[in-house]
Amino acid sequence: MVEKVITLESVSLVDFLGADNVNIRLLAAAFPGSKIISRGNEIKIQGQTVVIARINDILSSLIEHYHQYGIVTERDVHQYLSATSEEAEGRVLAASPDVILFGAKGGVIKAKTPNQQKLVDTVMKHDLTFTLGPAGTGKTYISVALAVRALKNKEVKKIIISRPVVEAGESLGFLPGDMKEKVDPYLRPIYDALEDMIPAEKLKFYQENKIIEIAPLAYMRGRTLNNAFVLLDEAQNTTPSQIKMFLTRMGPTAKVMVNGDRSQIDLPTRQKSGLMQAMDILKNVQGIGYVEMTSEDVVRHRLVKEIVEAYDKFDTDEMSRQAAQAGAPPRRDERHERRLREQQEAGAPTPETELPVNHEQGL
Repeated sequence: MVEKVITLESVSLVDFLGADNVNIRLLAAAFPGSKIISRGNEIKIQGQTVVIARINDILSSLIEHYHQYGIVTERDVHQYLSATSEEAEGRVLAASPDVILFGAKGGVIKAKTPNQQKLVDTVMKHDLTFTLGPAGTGKTYISVALAVRALKNKEVKKIIISRPVVEAGESLGFLPGDMKEKVDPYLRPIYDALEDMIPAEKLKFYQENKIIEIAPLAYMRGRTLNNAFVLLDEAQNTTPSQIKMFLTRMGPTAKVMVNGDRSQIDLPTRQKSGLMQAMDILKNVQGIGYVEMTSEDVVRHRLVKEIVEAYDKFDTDEMSRQAAQAGAPPRRDERHERRLREQQEAGAPTPETELPVNHEQGL
């Protein structure tokens, strides 16, 4: 907890603070994790450094507004809380490189593990990044946060997020509703992440104006994705032709992320994962970033980490067992061999002995 004091000079306290300090109370309500205290011509702010920086930016804007118009109203406070948040956030992010984004409710979103930080750094350096890792490692969440930050910092003009529509081991049959209602359940994790990071009304505005697009992978065909932050999630469930189609949509000013989990491939049996093939084909192409996450990066319930590790051990043991079986000599069927010996001793024909064909034998 740190503290900052702002001194109001040449300001009418009643016109600036409002009746009964209502303007300061509105500001304090917007940042419940901090304290804003007004005493005389001083405003004292207590809280985390990044939050204090945001409040300071808003207060500076309100002071400038007062000097221009001579009064600050409740409506002005609401407008500056909304209008300056992105600009203030950009300045705070520049001063706090470990912070990716401020959430819709003021929470700080940042990397929690070394590999998550490696992902952030890799995306900053490369236009195309492949990320592999088990469930719960924050691949989708961190990727969406990076996309939202790029949009707020005006590095891109839109966000495009896609994933293949593949059922996870079950056939759901006919789904009612229009196309959006049919595919939305598959895209729910994306919506959940965005709702954590963008206020509901602004998110609705972004979607209605195609600033944020969330669509099945099939909708990407024929497009050129330019001046956009593009995320392909659950890419392990793409076919080779699908991921080739997606990667070749990349425009000259696009930032692209491809995420997947090799342990959760839901494609039909014998169908090769396009993600695994693409990473093998593109391994020698310069300018592509690769990040591999492990169970140590799991940030969900502690049991998720143990579940991932248990399945990894099972898969390793199963591969070892199959390899050992493949290298072993074929098993002899002792019962079958004993039966052949008995037939030979009795003079009966065996499967290995051809019966003579008597073409003259009568019917």
